[in-house]
Amino acid sequence: MASGQRAQWKGFIKFGEVSFGVALYAAASTSDRITFNTINKATGNRVNRVFIDSETEERVEKEAQTKGFEIENGQYIIIDPEEFSSAIPESNKTLEIEAFIPCSDVDDVYFDKPYYLTPDKMGGDAFAALRDGMKKSEVAAIARTVLFRRMRTVLIRPHGKGLIATTLNYDYEVRSSAKAFEEMPKLKIQGEMLDLAKHIISTKKGAFDPATFDDRYEAALADLVKAKIEGKALPKPKKVVVSKPNDLLAALRESAGMMKAAADKPKRTAANANTGAGRERAARGAAAKNGAKAAPQRKAS
Repeated sequence: MASGQRAQWKGFIKFGEVSFGVALYAAASTSDRITFNTINKATGNRVNRVFIDSETEERVEKEAQTKGFEIENGQYIIIDPEEFSSAIPESNKTLEIEAFIPCSDVDDVYFDKPYYLTPDKMGGDAFAALRDGMKKSEVAAIARTVLFRRMRTVLIRPHGKGLIATTLNYDYEVRSSAKAFEEMPKLKIQGEMLDLAKHIISTKKGAFDPATFDDRYEAALADLVKAKIEGKALPKPKKVVVSKPNDLLAALRESAGMMKAAADKPKRTAANANTGAGRERAARGAAAKNGAKAAPQRKAS
């Protein structure tokens, strides 16, 4: 793994009678986002967080705090830190593979957090055997271990030269889709409306490339910070234009006509348009980068 990045967890992976050392590294991070501190308007000083007793309104220091479970309104069972520690499952630091399954068996609504799974210096051959065997068999692995003080189920999949391990939500943590959609009317779209929708979809087919998606909010924050530092006028928000007409079929016809017109344009024109868009994206990226560097505060309190 890249130097400087610290492993989130180190242990072993076991499949059959084969075991070897591995490490987990966070695959996603929010550390590069622009963040702000809370400031006292009157003094310009940073504000610190304190805990106040809800009844006496007196300050409660950290050493006087503990955890409690509410059983009735305002009635709590107190649980001490030592009792919490005794409830944590024992860990043998082993990701033990329980089954190999088709990747499609796990609905991605159960996906929690992704981690890169890498071997230690002595486990390269066994790691590669597991990775390549899973690739050839087109399967993923289900494993369980104690991660971050909790027993977790992990989905392991081949990913480039390594493996990616995604912690899974438990069934009780995933809300029922039946409840979410229970008020949806039973509609079946047919005829011209369905044909127009399919046509619009066919003209917009592409491939997923995360590099093409800009974090517009982050870029706007960078522009805002940069403008404040340089004493310039703040960027004005763009006015939202409400789409017309409200009639769905007419809107679909209008969209299909626009798609067809765009598809009929000469390739050279399209290429030039893409070039312009690319330059615009690059300019925004540069502005965001410069703004981020200029920001005096980047970490939240």
